[in-house]
Amino acid sequence: MIFVVGATGLVGRQVCRRLAAAGQQVRALVRPTSDASKIEELKQSGATLVRGDLKDRASLDAACRGVSAVITTASTTFSRQPDDSIQGVEQDGQRRLVDAAVRAGARRFVYVSFSHHIEVDCPLTTAKRTVERHLTQSGLDYTILAPSFYMEVWLGPALGFDMKSGKAQIFGSGKNAISWISLGDVARFAAVAIEHPKAKNATIELGGPEALAPLDVVRTCEELCGRSFEVQHVPEAALRDQRAAATDSYQQTFTALMLAYAAGDPIDMRSTLETFPVPLTSVRDYAQQVLRG
Repeated sequence: MIFVVGATGLVGRQVCRRLAAAGQQVRALVRPTSDASKIEELKQSGATLVRGDLKDRASLDAACRGVSAVITTASTTFSRQPDDSIQGVEQDGQRRLVDAAVRAGARRFVYVSFSHHIEVDCPLTTAKRTVERHLTQSGLDYTILAPSFYMEVWLGPALGFDMKSGKAQIFGSGKNAISWISLGDVARFAAVAIEHPKAKNATIELGGPEALAPLDVVRTCEELCGRSFEVQHVPEAALRDQRAAATDSYQQTFTALMLAYAAGDPIDMRSTLETFPVPLTSVRDYAQQVLRG
């Protein structure tokens, strides 16, 4: 039995679907406040649902009973509830989950973190690195997946990159390359890592098939659309001012990640793909999907 935490999230739902399609028994954690349509999607995928919360250790102990492995993709950055916080969920909650897995006798633990080239000082970086250390010292066989920037998030309308409207908000100069990766590809790696022997006790940096500067992404989209984009730059100085003025952990984190985006994050995937031959989605593939939708 594989236990998936973050199962109602963008990556977690795909992990559950892939594991179930491969014939694995899947147990998915859902919260009382989880979206009903996402819960129904998990049921349709074949997952067994269990209620719990990363803030509630007793619920994690119960949910982990009888599982052989845990995959956690949980994040509150886009799906937080009123009583969520980065420290409470993404740091303390994930550590509780590691401890519950140890107590339940699980043998494998896959944790979705983020790229180790992203070392900006912010609450999310502190949380991720704290959990990584706790996991590596837990005695569990672990895999830490460290993806770069998700194209569905950072090249999407929520952050000002609206392909259909021909508008692009760029953080910084837009000249530094990033290995944009698809959420679906991270889900593929998570599903593979749960049993792959070379993923045991490994940290795997993840990016897409090529590193592209944001302005190169704009040019790709312009080529596909057949029109010029309206580009707006947010200067790094403005981002530093925003981070200094931020009043909560989420504001601090988002502005810090925007500064990391401005600095770039190229990841060479050649050796990783030799070991884990997972097909990767290119920015062009993603843009074509968006523009067709």
